[in-house]
Amino acid sequence: MAEVTPFRPLADRMRPASLDEFIGQSHLLAPGKPLRRLLEGRSLHSMILWGPPGTGKTTLARLVARTCDSEFLALSAVMAGVKDVRAAVEQAQQMRAGSGRRTVLFLDEVHRFNKSQQDAFLPYVEDGTVCFIGATTENPSFEINSALLSRARVYVLRSLTVDDIQQVLRRAREREFSSGAEAVTADNDAIATLARAADGDARRALNLLEVAADLARAGTGAITEEIAGEVSAGGYRRFDKKGEQFYDQISALHKAVRGTDPDAALYWLCRMLDGGCDPRYVCRRVIRMASEDIGNADPRALQLALEAAEAYERLGSPEGELALAQAVVFMAVAAKSNAVYVAYKAAMADAQKNGTLDVPLHLRNAPTRLMKGLGYGAGYRYAHDEPEGYAAGEKYFPDAMEPVRYYEPVPRGLEIRIAEALERFRSLKRG
Repeated sequence: MAEVTPFRPLADRMRPASLDEFIGQSHLLAPGKPLRRLLEGRSLHSMILWGPPGTGKTTLARLVARTCDSEFLALSAVMAGVKDVRAAVEQAQQMRAGSGRRTVLFLDEVHRFNKSQQDAFLPYVEDGTVCFIGATTENPSFEINSALLSRARVYVLRSLTVDDIQQVLRRAREREFSSGAEAVTADNDAIATLARAADGDARRALNLLEVAADLARAGTGAITEEIAGEVSAGGYRRFDKKGEQFYDQISALHKAVRGTDPDAALYWLCRMLDGGCDPRYVCRRVIRMASEDIGNADPRALQLALEAAEAYERLGSPEGELALAQAVVFMAVAAKSNAVYVAYKAAMADAQKNGTLDVPLHLRNAPTRLMKGLGYGAGYRYAHDEPEGYAAGEKYFPDAMEPVRYYEPVPRGLEIRIAEALERFRSLKRG
């Protein structure tokens, strides 16, 4: 019986065999760049490759091992445990004792390992038994143990550009589909459509090309723009909920609103909604922006943010998303003030620092005869009975604490009027 050759996806068949074939990441691998120089000098060190899916982390790890003439052992943190790590270490020890070759231990999705699992191979990284290469889509600062992080260099891989992806697809077309029974053609427009749909992910681009080639063989043998559009229908956007992309994009939205750029704010809002972000989460963040960055400069912002959240609850998607867009645009162009935000943080810091200071007797409520007899409420001045509704000279802070001015209105929006009113009351206090 003839041996059946196992199927290998196109993305696997197209892995570069050398650094010169590697497309993208020129900031790391172009001639003269740091990582390229180290590898050409066969200088092997532990590293963490951090970047979005499909940017070449696994491929680069393999090339590192090959370039430095080292054994390559790969584990996935999704499937492997401490037992598997120890088995890999034992294999590396045997290799080192037998042939003197070093071993690259590649751990894909290393962020999925917990602290104890990461600690399991730390001693073997320390003593040089293995050269550790971890791949992660998440920020290593948050997901990797500090002890392991301090022993590895972090290299940031960037999303591939549309031009990069087109190079990958053209190479695959020429290498895999240009001759033989599997041959198909693909024009440049079709290639460009597939490249845009991949959204910087080379693996996804090659998967789309493979599907498109199957459809083409069932028809005219040509991957047309129509076929390319069909296989990439619905698009694809990287938006890892609760991951790096998630927090980067909400940060960009917040900063665009704060920076009074309604167009950029709308763009990031749409990026998040298009990527599958829960609009209710965006509603909560928009409400926060209204208080943090606009505040009393335009109190309508908070009202509009709350109304947008309510509108979304009533209408759902996509109709309710327009109310959210309305709120975001209004907030972006509204007068800005973080005076309340700054004041709140300062007051909270004092509340936490000073402990449980007693409420002054004159500020205490006295609903019973006993409490009145103890002096609760004695000497309190009812502000409404005072000139201009203001009890000049009255003290409202604890006796053991000097009055502090937390709230400083900014000269924008309604806070201009607020500042004028406060100054008038302070002048009455000064007498």
